[in-house]
Amino acid sequence: MPASRHLALIGLMGAGKTTVGARCAARLGRELVDTDALVEAVAGLTVAEIFANHGEAAFRAMERTAVADAVASPAALVISCGGGVATDVENRAALRRGCVVVWLDGPSDVLAARVAGDTGRPLLTSGDRVATLDRLARTRADAYGACADARVDTTNLTPDEVAETVLAEYSANTGGAHDGA
Repeated sequence: MPASRHLALIGLMGAGKTTVGARCAARLGRELVDTDALVEAVAGLTVAEIFANHGEAAFRAMERTAVADAVASPAALVISCGGGVATDVENRAALRRGCVVVWLDGPSDVLAARVAGDTGRPLLTSGDRVATLDRLARTRADAYGACADARVDTTNLTPDEVAETVLAEYSANTGGAHDGA
């Protein structure tokens, strides 16, 4: 267990996990680890290629390993979790054990607009992105809620404002004891 707890960000695609995570990592003087990037590095394929060539179940198994590896780091990290990480019971347990978990949230239309030009999102490749995000929000809400120590609505906030709010939640959930702030 690291001397200072990891900060993990969860939420749907477009919520700002990677963007906000980078700002939080810089402020805390920590490394940002993105679980999707870990999976891609190990697989030698993009997330979209893994989904297309091996299926979602194979991706989720690789993702579970990525989460376990990140949480096992002796150095305190900021972990940007893929949107589906919290739907897995093992991932939720690992995150709850080793991290302060902050759920970044927002309305589906706002999130869809944020990822409008991104073609590397396998769950958003066809159909109405807002409707897909609405469905994902409904099906994942309980998992996110079961995992999160705090929830931040990112709708009307800049990434810097979201980062400031996340760091305040992190501080509140660690008793103010964390490095780099």
